[in-house]
Amino acid sequence: MKHATLPVRSARSATAVGVVAIFLWSCLALLTTLTQGIPPFQLMALGFGVAFAASVVILGRRGIAGFSSWRQPWAVWATGFSGIFVYHALYFFALKAAPAAEASLINYLWPLLLVLLSAFSAGEKLHKRQMLGALLGLAGTAFIMQQHAPVAGAAMPVAGYLAAFGCALIWAVYSVFNRRFSDVPSNTIGGVCGLVAIGGLICHLLFETTVWPDAGQWAAIICLGLGPVGLAFLAWDHATKHGSLATLGALSYLAPLISTLLLITVGDSQAGPILIVPALLIIGGAVIATTRPSEKAVATRSITSNE
Repeated sequence: MKHATLPVRSARSATAVGVVAIFLWSCLALLTTLTQGIPPFQLMALGFGVAFAASVVILGRRGIAGFSSWRQPWAVWATGFSGIFVYHALYFFALKAAPAAEASLINYLWPLLLVLLSAFSAGEKLHKRQMLGALLGLAGTAFIMQQHAPVAGAAMPVAGYLAAFGCALIWAVYSVFNRRFSDVPSNTIGGVCGLVAIGGLICHLLFETTVWPDAGQWAAIICLGLGPVGLAFLAWDHATKHGSLATLGALSYLAPLISTLLLITVGDSQAGPILIVPALLIIGGAVIATTRPSEKAVATRSITSNE
């Protein structure tokens, strides 16, 4: 009995680590506003470059041995690079080709897709409460995005919408597929960040004009690299490999809520009574999705099934 509870506790701990990533991603919008004027691919190259540099410093304290975990099959590197780089490339394109609010809402279909796809992954079972929690979270996200509705009358930006949906699908698939590499140490993400930085630099040199950041922008870039880019992806890697994918998907809807609250706190967004509605939907959905059936209910189902 004791051995049976250990994996459950380990899964809960890994899922809790995923919440760290969700919170850090909630800071992304705020920090990005502080880098206003920096081209997106340049920002990607710098942010992921900071994450890579931090990883090298931390692992390098052990000398060459610290990088032994980076000796992985090409599939590990291809999966990490494809998931992270392609997601961000499509996301930047979507924000340029479609209204930001609508693109962000479509992009935030990924937690719902993650909940659905987790039903088909090994060792995962989709529960009605998780599905309900994800749907409530999607509804709450829609409320938040609608507070920034775009001007009516413009042509439908189909390419931007498709790119935003591509973001959602790629990140959900990546998060599920990443579970195949559960034996791979999460600190390999530092190396993946280096590859993404190189990819961002190449795209920047091909498509953008370099803008030299000022002191405040450098501070924001460093915070981005250490937090929403570095530590967040490290935490998410561990969580998707060992935690509950369905629960992580439902909890991910806390990100747009926390992001909005942070923007309100610093005065970049206006608070209103309507914010209570998405707050109740998102928090309620997260509670429903993460509430475990009582032992009494489990025992009742077990007795019934035995009969």
